[in-house]
Amino acid sequence: MKEQTVIGIDLGGTNIRAGLVRNGQIDKLVSTLVPAGGQVQHVLDELFFLADKIMGEEVKGIGIGVPVLVDPDTGVVFDVINIPAWQEVPLQQLMEKRYHLPVMINNDANCFALGEYRFGKGRDQKNMVGLTIGTGLGAGIILNGQLYSGMNGAAGEFGMIPYLDKYIEYYASGQFFQNCYGLDGSVVYQQALNGEEKGIRLYQEFGRHLGNAIKTILYALDLECIVLGGSVRHAFPYFSAAMWEQIKTLAFSRTVKQLKIEISDLENSAILGAAGLVL
Repeated sequence: MKEQTVIGIDLGGTNIRAGLVRNGQIDKLVSTLVPAGGQVQHVLDELFFLADKIMGEEVKGIGIGVPVLVDPDTGVVFDVINIPAWQEVPLQQLMEKRYHLPVMINNDANCFALGEYRFGKGRDQKNMVGLTIGTGLGAGIILNGQLYSGMNGAAGEFGMIPYLDKYIEYYASGQFFQNCYGLDGSVVYQQALNGEEKGIRLYQEFGRHLGNAIKTILYALDLECIVLGGSVRHAFPYFSAAMWEQIKTLAFSRTVKQLKIEISDLENSAILGAAGLVL
């Protein structure tokens, strides 16, 4: 069955990207910088500008991923990162008024998970988590084949769970290297690529923290698959063994045996996931 043509939009911290999605593929992709200091209308104008560029009669809906909390029922967006003026914006209402099409909005980590579930490494998985590991730790949850985003779109904020003397995100994201060793993650990655013992050791330590984070997720949600995305995923070979070492200490060995951890190779998964909100 041929899928509808929709627009997927990723409203990021520094860029807005929009894609025309047809049959699981992005036919057209456009982007612009987020006017960080702009007022609500200024940013909206940029969003409208991109959507206008790829809008056509065949478009049946618009999906938008945002890096903050959103009421998935009303489409009101709260406190957008890097856009101080966006404190409470009825984005769904504004988009539907302009385009006279159904508009769906959700958190960007939820969109990542949905993109992987529909088009990427999460296909054919009934229960999975998409885990984005970059400057922070985000997660989107698929349960029984459905995206679960919670009352405020905030389900899956595992990074905020207390851990050691801080919280999980402090140790199990790209923040770890700066927080604990005062080093930029790109420097540590280059050290590991060069075979330097220090870089490899730091990634092993990071892997143990990430393994503990995944254990927490598994105790909360009995999953068969976790898909890793975000910039830190590129260093997977350096932290994978230490990560699995910790995961294997889970009390339920059957869960560990059945668990698959995949690395995302899907281009523009956030845009495809945003489109998936409509599809």
